Amino acid sequence: MKKPTLSPRDSRLAAIGLLLLALVIGYFVLLHWWFVAPLRQIRSDMVDLRDTQSRFAAAIAEKPALQQRIAALGAGQAASSAFLAEDDPNTAAADLMQRVVDVVGSHTQSGSCTVSQKVPIPNPPTTPGEPYRKAAVSINLSCDIESLAQVLQALEQGTPYVFIDDLSIYRNPVATQQNQAAPLEVQFTLSGYVRPARATPSAAPPAGNAAAGGGQGDRS
Repeated sequence: MKKPTLSPRDSRLAAIGLLLLALVIGYFVLLHWWFVAPLRQIRSDMVDLRDTQSRFAAAIAEKPALQQRIAALGAGQAASSAFLAEDDPNTAAADLMQRVVDVVGSHTQSGSCTVSQKVPIPNPPTTPGEPYRKAAVSINLSCDIESLAQVLQALEQGTPYVFIDDLSIYRNPVATQQNQAAPLEVQFTLSGYVRPARATPSAAPPAGNAAAGGGQGDRS
């Protein structure tokens, strides 16, 4: 059987197709992966570097304004009413105890409430990395429930900010047997932050008051 033969025109087209295919393969094997692709990557890296340089240049240009803003924030922290008035933890602890006495004395209209014990806590524990010193006292109260609620609310919402932790409320079983209207026995730790001697720009003042136990919420 005679094999079909290509016409001269078909032969030329086939030769041109093979030549184009060889050129494409040669381009990718010899040029693209060795020269074109690396050059395109370098161009992309240069564009990214220019963008980064522009951002850093803009940040450097804003440096004086940022420094002024940081200094203003630091001054605001030093004058903030969030801190205790004293800069010594021992003196601040004495002020905390007096504050409890004053608050209890001004919130007894709804029932009786007395401070049965108040003791400063030397070197109260702090969170690692905490930038401010803390003053803390241990407080024991004997209160009716209405007066207790008013006292805790006044402490929580007042300034400077204080924090109520380790809150424990119970009734004395002996007193309860003798008197059904026996007051509640309350124990808690009251703490606050001492005003820094020099403002720390990288830190923020206490965000608000927090009360643990007994359902007391944080001030935001």
